[in-house]
Amino acid sequence: MTDRFGSKAASVRFDSVTKAFGEVVAVNKVDFEIEAGKLVTLLGPSGCGKTTTLRMIAGLEMATSGRILIGERDVTLLPATERDVSMVFQSYALFPHMTVIENVAYGFTVTGHKKAEAHEKARAGLDLVGLAGYDDRLPSELSGGQQQRIAVARALVLEPEVLLFDEPLSNLDAKLRRRVREEIREIQQNLGLTCVYVTHDQEEALAVSDKIIVMRNAEIAQEGTPRELYEQPSDLFVADFIGDANIVEATIQSVAGEVATVSVGGNDLTLPSRGMPPGPVNVAIRPDTVLISEPDSPGDLEGQVTKAAYLGDHLEYTVSTAVGDLFVIDHTVKNPRPVGTKVSVKFSDRIALVPASS
Repeated sequence: MTDRFGSKAASVRFDSVTKAFGEVVAVNKVDFEIEAGKLVTLLGPSGCGKTTTLRMIAGLEMATSGRILIGERDVTLLPATERDVSMVFQSYALFPHMTVIENVAYGFTVTGHKKAEAHEKARAGLDLVGLAGYDDRLPSELSGGQQQRIAVARALVLEPEVLLFDEPLSNLDAKLRRRVREEIREIQQNLGLTCVYVTHDQEEALAVSDKIIVMRNAEIAQEGTPRELYEQPSDLFVADFIGDANIVEATIQSVAGEVATVSVGGNDLTLPSRGMPPGPVNVAIRPDTVLISEPDSPGDLEGQVTKAAYLGDHLEYTVSTAVGDLFVIDHTVKNPRPVGTKVSVKFSDRIALVPASS
Protein backbone atom coordinates (compact mmCIF):
# COMPACT_ATOMS: atom_id res chain seq x y z
CA MET A 1 0.00 0.00 0.00
CA THR A 2 0.97 3.64 -0.14
CA ASP A 3 2.45 5.47 2.84
CA ARG A 4 -1.04 6.79 3.60
CA PHE A 5 -2.21 3.34 4.63
CA GLY A 6 1.07 1.55 5.28
CA SER A 7 2.44 -1.44 3.32
CA LYS A 8 1.10 -4.78 4.57
CA ALA A 9 -0.10 -6.74 1.56
CA ALA A 10 0.45 -10.47 2.13
CA SER A 11 0.21 -13.65 0.11
CA VAL A 12 -2.47 -16.30 0.68
CA ARG A 13 -1.85 -20.03 0.38
CA PHE A 14 -4.18 -23.02 0.61
CA ASP A 15 -2.49 -26.40 1.18
CA SER A 16 -4.93 -29.26 0.49
CA VAL A 17 -7.80 -27.45 2.24
CA THR A 18 -11.11 -29.24 2.71
CA LYS A 19 -14.31 -27.92 4.23
CA ALA A 20 -17.19 -30.29 4.97
CA PHE A 21 -20.59 -29.56 6.46
CA GLY A 22 -21.52 -32.96 7.78
CA GLU A 23 -21.67 -35.27 4.78
CA VAL A 24 -21.55 -32.38 2.29
CA VAL A 25 -18.06 -31.46 1.04
CA ALA A 26 -18.13 -27.77 0.06
CA VAL A 27 -14.40 -27.46 -0.72
CA ASN A 28 -12.34 -30.54 -1.55
CA LYS A 29 -8.52 -30.65 -1.14
CA VAL A 30 -7.97 -27.25 -2.74
CA ASP A 31 -4.43 -25.94 -3.41
CA PHE A 32 -3.59 -22.45 -4.66
CA GLU A 33 -1.36 -19.47 -3.95
CA ILE A 34 -2.20 -15.78 -4.31
CA GLU A 35 0.77 -13.47 -4.63
CA ALA A 36 0.98 -10.39 -2.44
CA GLY A 37 -0.34 -7.29 -4.22
CA LYS A 38 -2.44 -9.20 -6.78
CA LEU A 39 -6.19 -9.36 -7.36
CA VAL A 40 -7.35 -12.95 -7.78
CA THR A 41 -10.93 -13.89 -8.56
CA LEU A 42 -12.70 -17.06 -7.44
CA LEU A 43 -15.16 -17.72 -10.24
CA GLY A 44 -17.79 -20.39 -10.69
CA PRO A 45 -21.48 -21.27 -10.62
CA SER A 46 -23.60 -21.24 -7.48
CA GLY A 47 -22.66 -24.01 -5.08
CA CYS A 48 -19.15 -24.58 -6.46
CA GLY A 49 -17.37 -23.64 -3.21
CA LYS A 50 -16.05 -20.16 -4.02
CA THR A 51 -17.81 -18.28 -1.20
CA THR A 52 -16.91 -20.98 1.33
CA THR A 53 -13.28 -20.62 0.23
CA LEU A 54 -13.46 -16.85 0.75
CA ARG A 55 -15.03 -17.29 4.18
CA MET A 56 -12.23 -19.66 5.19
CA ILE A 57 -9.67 -16.97 4.30
CA ALA A 58 -11.63 -14.55 6.49
CA GLY A 59 -11.92 -17.01 9.37
CA LEU A 60 -15.71 -17.03 9.16
CA GLU A 61 -15.55 -20.75 8.38
CA MET A 62 -12.89 -23.09 9.75
CA ALA A 63 -11.19 -25.65 7.51
CA THR A 64 -11.96 -29.30 8.17
CA SER A 65 -8.45 -30.25 7.09
CA GLY A 66 -5.41 -28.72 5.37
CA ARG A 67 -3.55 -25.46 6.04
CA ILE A 68 -4.27 -21.80 5.30
CA LEU A 69 -1.38 -19.33 5.37
CA ILE A 70 -1.50 -15.54 5.15
CA GLY A 71 2.03 -14.44 4.47
CA GLU A 72 4.19 -16.86 6.45
CA ARG A 73 1.63 -17.13 9.25
CA ASP A 74 -0.46 -20.28 9.63
CA VAL A 75 -3.97 -18.96 10.35
CA THR A 76 -5.84 -22.25 9.90
CA LEU A 77 -7.10 -22.38 13.49
CA LEU A 78 -7.30 -18.64 14.14
CA PRO A 79 -10.69 -16.93 14.47
CA ALA A 80 -11.61 -13.98 12.26
CA THR A 81 -10.71 -11.48 14.99
CA GLU A 82 -7.08 -12.65 14.93
CA ARG A 83 -6.61 -12.45 11.16
CA ASP A 84 -5.53 -9.23 9.46
CA VAL A 85 -8.28 -9.42 6.85
CA SER A 86 -11.14 -7.08 5.87
CA MET A 87 -14.23 -8.03 3.89
CA VAL A 88 -16.59 -6.11 1.60
CA PHE A 89 -19.96 -7.86 1.62
CA GLN A 90 -22.54 -8.20 -1.14
CA SER A 91 -25.09 -6.34 1.02
CA TYR A 92 -22.60 -3.53 1.91
CA ALA A 93 -23.62 -4.00 5.60
CA LEU A 94 -23.70 -0.26 6.35
CA PHE A 95 -25.31 0.92 9.58
CA PRO A 96 -28.38 2.93 8.49
CA HIS A 97 -28.47 5.11 11.62
CA MET A 98 -24.80 6.12 11.34
CA THR A 99 -23.39 8.86 9.13
CA VAL A 100 -20.89 8.06 6.38
CA ILE A 101 -17.92 9.11 8.53
CA GLU A 102 -19.18 7.00 11.45
CA ASN A 103 -19.62 3.96 9.21
CA VAL A 104 -16.11 4.24 7.78
CA ALA A 105 -14.55 4.89 11.20
CA TYR A 106 -16.47 2.08 12.88
CA GLY A 107 -13.62 -0.45 12.90
CA PHE A 108 -11.38 2.01 14.75
CA THR A 109 -13.94 3.23 17.25
CA VAL A 110 -14.87 -0.30 18.42
CA THR A 111 -11.19 -1.11 19.04
CA GLY A 112 -10.75 1.86 21.37
CA HIS A 113 -9.15 4.48 19.10
CA LYS A 114 -9.91 8.09 19.86
CA LYS A 115 -12.73 9.58 17.80
CA ALA A 116 -10.53 12.28 16.25
CA GLU A 117 -7.95 9.71 15.11
CA ALA A 118 -10.64 7.37 13.77
CA HIS A 119 -12.32 10.16 11.81
CA GLU A 120 -8.99 11.33 10.36
CA LYS A 121 -8.38 7.83 9.00
CA ALA A 122 -11.95 7.66 7.74
CA ARG A 123 -11.64 10.95 5.85
CA ALA A 124 -8.48 9.67 4.17
CA GLY A 125 -10.43 6.56 3.11
CA LEU A 126 -13.32 8.63 1.77
CA ASP A 127 -10.91 10.76 -0.22
CA LEU A 128 -9.39 7.61 -1.69
CA VAL A 129 -12.76 6.38 -3.02
CA GLY A 130 -13.79 9.82 -4.30
CA LEU A 131 -16.32 10.66 -1.58
CA ALA A 132 -14.60 13.43 0.31
CA GLY A 133 -17.18 15.79 1.83
CA TYR A 134 -19.84 13.11 2.31
CA ASP A 135 -19.06 12.80 6.04
CA ASP A 136 -22.46 13.76 7.45
CA ARG A 137 -24.75 11.96 5.01
CA LEU A 138 -26.69 8.85 5.90
CA PRO A 139 -26.46 5.68 3.75
CA SER A 140 -30.08 6.19 2.66
CA GLU A 141 -29.02 9.49 1.03
CA LEU A 142 -26.47 7.74 -1.21
CA SER A 143 -26.76 5.86 -4.49
CA GLY A 144 -25.98 2.15 -4.68
CA GLY A 145 -22.56 2.86 -6.18
CA GLN A 146 -21.74 5.37 -3.44
CA GLN A 147 -22.81 2.90 -0.74
CA GLN A 148 -20.50 0.30 -2.26
CA ARG A 149 -17.59 2.75 -2.19
CA ILE A 150 -18.33 3.52 1.48
CA ALA A 151 -18.09 -0.21 2.21
CA VAL A 152 -14.75 -0.35 0.36
CA ALA A 153 -13.44 2.69 2.28
CA ARG A 154 -14.45 1.11 5.61
CA ALA A 155 -12.45 -2.02 4.74
CA LEU A 156 -9.45 -0.10 3.36
CA VAL A 157 -8.85 2.13 6.37
CA LEU A 158 -8.18 -0.94 8.55
CA GLU A 159 -5.04 -1.52 6.42
CA PRO A 160 -5.61 -5.28 6.04
CA GLU A 161 -3.04 -7.74 4.77
CA VAL A 162 -5.80 -9.16 2.56
CA LEU A 163 -8.98 -7.48 1.31
CA LEU A 164 -11.89 -9.78 0.43
CA PHE A 165 -14.83 -9.01 -1.86
CA ASP A 166 -17.94 -11.20 -1.80
CA GLU A 167 -20.03 -10.57 -4.94
CA PRO A 168 -19.54 -6.80 -4.38
CA LEU A 169 -21.34 -5.57 -7.50
CA SER A 170 -24.33 -7.89 -7.72
CA ASN A 171 -26.77 -5.25 -6.41
CA LEU A 172 -25.78 -2.63 -9.01
CA ASP A 173 -27.13 -2.09 -12.51
CA ALA A 174 -24.98 -2.96 -15.53
CA LYS A 175 -23.51 0.51 -16.20
CA LEU A 176 -22.75 1.13 -12.54
CA ARG A 177 -21.15 -2.31 -12.16
CA ARG A 178 -18.69 -1.47 -14.90
CA ARG A 179 -17.74 1.86 -13.33
CA VAL A 180 -17.40 0.56 -9.77
CA ARG A 181 -15.35 -2.47 -10.82
CA GLU A 182 -12.95 -0.09 -12.60
CA GLU A 183 -12.68 1.98 -9.42
CA ILE A 184 -12.00 -1.11 -7.30
CA ARG A 185 -9.31 -2.27 -9.72
CA GLU A 186 -7.69 1.17 -9.79
CA ILE A 187 -7.56 1.38 -5.98
CA GLN A 188 -6.17 -2.16 -5.74
CA GLN A 189 -3.39 -1.42 -8.23
CA ASN A 190 -2.52 2.00 -6.83
CA LEU A 191 -2.21 0.67 -3.27
CA GLY A 192 -0.71 -2.70 -4.15
CA LEU A 193 -3.44 -4.55 -2.24
CA THR A 194 -3.82 -8.30 -2.05
CA CYS A 195 -7.47 -8.85 -3.00
CA VAL A 196 -9.53 -12.02 -3.27
CA TYR A 197 -12.70 -11.39 -5.23
CA VAL A 198 -15.69 -13.73 -5.55
CA THR A 199 -18.11 -13.46 -8.46
CA HIS A 200 -20.17 -15.64 -10.79
CA ASP A 201 -19.95 -12.94 -13.51
CA GLN A 202 -17.40 -13.98 -16.14
CA GLU A 203 -17.07 -10.51 -17.67
CA GLU A 204 -16.43 -8.98 -14.26
CA ALA A 205 -13.73 -11.57 -13.53
CA LEU A 206 -12.02 -11.02 -16.89
CA ALA A 207 -12.03 -7.24 -16.36
CA VAL A 208 -10.52 -6.98 -12.87
CA SER A 209 -8.28 -10.01 -12.30
CA ASP A 210 -4.58 -10.69 -12.37
CA LYS A 211 -5.50 -14.35 -12.05
CA ILE A 212 -8.77 -16.30 -12.09
CA ILE A 213 -9.40 -19.53 -10.21
CA VAL A 214 -12.37 -21.33 -11.77
CA MET A 215 -14.14 -23.66 -9.35
CA ARG A 216 -16.48 -26.55 -10.09
CA ASN A 217 -18.05 -29.05 -7.69
CA ALA A 218 -15.88 -27.99 -4.71
CA GLU A 219 -12.62 -28.26 -6.68
CA ILE A 220 -10.45 -26.10 -8.93
CA ALA A 221 -11.19 -26.68 -12.61
CA GLN A 222 -8.44 -24.36 -13.90
CA GLU A 223 -6.47 -21.30 -12.84
CA GLY A 224 -4.57 -18.78 -14.92
CA THR A 225 -4.63 -15.27 -16.32
CA PRO A 226 -7.88 -14.07 -17.92
CA ARG A 227 -6.33 -14.49 -21.36
CA GLU A 228 -5.10 -18.02 -20.65
CA LEU A 229 -8.51 -19.16 -19.48
CA TYR A 230 -10.36 -17.49 -22.35
CA GLU A 231 -8.04 -18.68 -25.12
CA GLN A 232 -6.76 -21.98 -23.65
CA PRO A 233 -9.54 -23.56 -21.58
CA SER A 234 -8.56 -26.89 -20.05
CA ASP A 235 -11.93 -28.57 -20.63
CA LEU A 236 -15.47 -28.06 -21.89
CA PHE A 237 -16.70 -26.67 -18.57
CA VAL A 238 -14.13 -23.86 -18.52
CA ALA A 239 -14.54 -23.18 -22.24
CA ASP A 240 -18.28 -22.76 -21.84
CA PHE A 241 -18.15 -20.91 -18.51
CA ILE A 242 -15.53 -18.28 -19.39
CA GLY A 243 -17.48 -16.28 -21.94
CA ASP A 244 -19.83 -17.75 -24.51
CA ALA A 245 -18.44 -20.55 -26.63
CA ASN A 246 -19.76 -22.72 -29.43
CA ILE A 247 -18.59 -26.26 -28.66
CA VAL A 248 -18.20 -28.22 -31.90
CA GLU A 249 -16.93 -31.75 -32.53
CA ALA A 250 -13.88 -31.91 -34.80
CA THR A 251 -11.00 -34.17 -35.80
CA ILE A 252 -7.25 -33.58 -35.56
CA GLN A 253 -5.99 -34.90 -38.89
CA SER A 254 -2.28 -34.48 -38.22
CA VAL A 255 0.16 -32.83 -35.82
CA ALA A 256 3.50 -31.26 -36.71
CA GLY A 257 5.29 -29.97 -33.61
CA GLU A 258 2.95 -27.53 -31.88
CA VAL A 259 0.64 -27.14 -34.88
CA ALA A 260 -2.37 -29.30 -35.70
CA THR A 261 -4.43 -29.61 -38.87
CA VAL A 262 -8.03 -29.82 -37.69
CA SER A 263 -11.12 -30.70 -39.71
CA VAL A 264 -14.23 -28.78 -38.63
CA GLY A 265 -17.32 -29.52 -40.67
CA GLY A 266 -15.19 -30.65 -43.61
CA ASN A 267 -13.01 -27.51 -43.50
CA ASP A 268 -9.35 -27.74 -42.47
CA LEU A 269 -7.95 -25.26 -39.98
CA THR A 270 -4.42 -24.85 -38.65
CA LEU A 271 -4.47 -24.44 -34.85
CA PRO A 272 -2.12 -24.79 -31.87
CA SER A 273 -2.14 -28.50 -30.97
CA ARG A 274 -1.95 -27.96 -27.18
CA GLY A 275 -0.24 -31.36 -26.92
CA MET A 276 -3.20 -33.28 -28.33
CA PRO A 277 -2.70 -36.25 -30.69
CA PRO A 278 -4.60 -36.97 -33.93
CA GLY A 279 -8.18 -38.11 -33.41
CA PRO A 280 -11.51 -36.78 -32.11
CA VAL A 281 -11.45 -33.42 -30.36
CA ASN A 282 -13.73 -30.54 -29.46
CA VAL A 283 -13.18 -26.97 -30.54
CA ALA A 284 -14.33 -23.94 -28.56
CA ILE A 285 -15.36 -21.25 -31.02
CA ARG A 286 -16.04 -17.80 -29.58
CA PRO A 287 -19.09 -16.01 -31.06
CA ASP A 288 -17.01 -13.10 -32.36
CA THR A 289 -14.71 -15.47 -34.27
CA VAL A 290 -17.55 -16.87 -36.38
CA LEU A 291 -17.61 -14.92 -39.63
CA ILE A 292 -20.71 -14.88 -41.80
CA SER A 293 -20.94 -13.64 -45.38
CA GLU A 294 -23.02 -14.00 -48.52
CA PRO A 295 -24.01 -17.61 -49.29
CA ASP A 296 -22.17 -20.00 -51.59
CA SER A 297 -18.63 -18.82 -50.74
CA PRO A 298 -16.27 -21.64 -51.81
CA GLY A 299 -15.02 -23.81 -48.95
CA ASP A 300 -17.27 -22.26 -46.31
CA LEU A 301 -20.01 -23.95 -44.31
CA GLU A 302 -23.55 -23.32 -45.42
CA GLY A 303 -25.87 -21.85 -42.81
CA GLN A 304 -29.22 -20.21 -42.22
CA VAL A 305 -30.11 -17.48 -39.71
CA THR A 306 -32.71 -18.84 -37.27
CA LYS A 307 -32.59 -16.03 -34.66
CA ALA A 308 -31.52 -12.37 -34.93
CA ALA A 309 -31.27 -9.61 -32.31
CA TYR A 310 -30.09 -5.99 -32.55
CA LEU A 311 -28.10 -4.81 -29.50
CA GLY A 312 -26.98 -1.35 -30.59
CA ASP A 313 -23.27 -1.82 -31.26
CA HIS A 314 -23.61 -5.39 -32.53
CA LEU A 315 -26.02 -8.00 -33.84
CA GLU A 316 -26.47 -11.46 -32.35
CA TYR A 317 -27.46 -14.36 -34.56
CA THR A 318 -28.13 -18.05 -34.18
CA VAL A 319 -27.06 -19.77 -37.38
CA SER A 320 -28.03 -23.36 -38.18
CA THR A 321 -25.17 -25.30 -39.84
CA ALA A 322 -24.06 -28.87 -40.46
CA VAL A 323 -21.95 -28.76 -37.26
CA GLY A 324 -24.86 -27.50 -35.14
CA ASP A 325 -26.40 -24.18 -34.17
CA LEU A 326 -23.77 -21.45 -33.82
CA PHE A 327 -24.10 -18.30 -31.72
CA VAL A 328 -22.61 -15.40 -33.70
CA ILE A 329 -21.74 -11.82 -32.73
CA ASP A 330 -21.51 -9.52 -35.74
CA HIS A 331 -20.33 -5.92 -35.35
CA THR A 332 -21.48 -5.04 -38.88
CA VAL A 333 -24.80 -3.50 -37.87
CA LYS A 334 -25.62 -1.55 -41.05
CA ASN A 335 -26.86 -4.58 -42.97
CA PRO A 336 -28.75 -6.87 -40.60
CA ARG A 337 -29.61 -10.35 -41.82
CA PRO A 338 -33.23 -11.29 -41.10
CA VAL A 339 -34.34 -14.73 -39.93
CA GLY A 340 -34.35 -17.16 -42.83
CA THR A 341 -31.34 -15.59 -44.60
CA LYS A 342 -28.89 -18.12 -46.04
CA VAL A 343 -25.23 -17.36 -45.25
CA SER A 344 -21.75 -18.77 -45.57
CA VAL A 345 -19.87 -19.44 -42.34
CA LYS A 346 -16.14 -19.57 -41.68
CA PHE A 347 -13.98 -19.38 -38.59
CA SER A 348 -10.99 -17.25 -37.67
CA ASP A 349 -7.89 -18.93 -36.24
CA ARG A 350 -8.73 -17.89 -32.63
CA ILE A 351 -10.20 -21.28 -31.82
CA ALA A 352 -9.15 -23.46 -28.89
CA LEU A 353 -8.82 -27.24 -29.01
CA VAL A 354 -10.40 -28.96 -26.01
CA PRO A 355 -10.01 -32.68 -25.21
CA ALA A 356 -12.95 -34.73 -26.47
CA SER A 357 -13.09 -36.75 -23.25
CA SER A 358 -13.66 -33.72 -20.98
